[in-house]
Amino acid sequence: MSAVKIVLIGGGSANWGPMMVADLVLTDGLEGSTITLMDIDSEALQRVRRLSEMIVEKANRSFTLEATTDRQEALQGADYVVVTISAGGFETMKHDLAIPWKYGIRHSVGDTIGPGGLSRALRNIPIFLDIAQDMEAICPQAWLINYSNPMTTICRAITKETRIKTIGLCHELFGTMDLLQAIFDCPREAIKVRIGGVNHLIWIVDLKVDGKDGFPRLRGYLAENGLFNPMAPAAGSSPWVIFADRWAVKMDLFLTFGALPAAGDRHVAEFFPCFITEGTNWGADFGLELTTIAHRERLKEIVNEYIEKLLSGEQPLVLNQSREAASPIIQSLETGEESIHVMNLPNRGQIANLPREAVVETMGVVGAHGAEGIAIGDLPTGVASIVRRIVDVQELTVEAGLTGDRALALQAMRLDPMVTDWDAAEKMLGELLEANCNWLPQFFD
Repeated sequence: MSAVKIVLIGGGSANWGPMMVADLVLTDGLEGSTITLMDIDSEALQRVRRLSEMIVEKANRSFTLEATTDRQEALQGADYVVVTISAGGFETMKHDLAIPWKYGIRHSVGDTIGPGGLSRALRNIPIFLDIAQDMEAICPQAWLINYSNPMTTICRAITKETRIKTIGLCHELFGTMDLLQAIFDCPREAIKVRIGGVNHLIWIVDLKVDGKDGFPRLRGYLAENGLFNPMAPAAGSSPWVIFADRWAVKMDLFLTFGALPAAGDRHVAEFFPCFITEGTNWGADFGLELTTIAHRERLKEIVNEYIEKLLSGEQPLVLNQSREAASPIIQSLETGEESIHVMNLPNRGQIANLPREAVVETMGVVGAHGAEGIAIGDLPTGVASIVRRIVDVQELTVEAGLTGDRALALQAMRLDPMVTDWDAAEKMLGELLEANCNWLPQFFD
């Protein structure tokens, strides 16, 4: 296998940078490759570079490490470009959460749908389009692997407007597979699933456990034990508990639709805002904790403190590969040895009753042929109805993000399931656009 160049845009991220570097360094066959960290935050970039050097040394592998704040420089000779960024960071996300709050809409996450998801999409689309267009000019054969949210609208904008080969990756399915393994008390390999939908709203439409239909067993488990995850820690017991999945939202939806949502409840609930109302104590009755900026800032502090301890030697550096799919996907694309992962790709028949070319999330095969989604046929009627509406909102969002058309943005806002006040929608949109004006050249130039 020949050496390749992998660029990490957002390489200064304390969460993503060191993990991605460790995954790449520990992946068989990538030795001799170049890893280029690119970030606009030079201080964060140099901190992750220092830790990355320690990772390479600890692994006793031969890699070339680079770091730059110049994106076009980073893209020279790139074979793979992994992106983990969000325009404006927490400062812009504050508006995504606070402005809808004024109008009675409380996000449990705020990065995918609802007014917050729309706002985030509109400011990220121009930046990702710039990245993809730079790739067309500098490294047109490179793959773009995206981890940033809103996953679907970002990937759709790129595949709609450029020729760049694009894969979107998300780890939400991992947690759902963990919970099924705990419920059925069996090895992971005993569980087989067929999944489909859009990012953060994927559904397990077929579940086999030891070759037998697992849905009757799951219903039996819920009848005996209730909807809630008995292993979940109490809300508020630590800063990390915000991410604990308490199952009640997805399990309630499973009992209604006969298919199981396969993302964490805090994401799934935003597609069904009846779970996040004053009547449900803003989701608390279903075990939801609303993610606040204060939560996120505290978690960032904890991760940065941990990195400083690693750099100083106070904390020993232990290397493990994560379950993120970027590294094994790169390995498969380079070696031609096929592997299967959950991927966001244009719909070219994976889901028969969703629009073609819309970005959908299914299992996919990657290898010498590239990346190809695995067809699942039709989504069940009730599920398809829900997902199709979300796809329509996402398509409007992408077009608004590309063109700066306020009328299309308003349509997307008013069609979003979280928005139920017709007049408030226009006011919210205006306030969100104004708050993000520095990131929205398509609306203000």
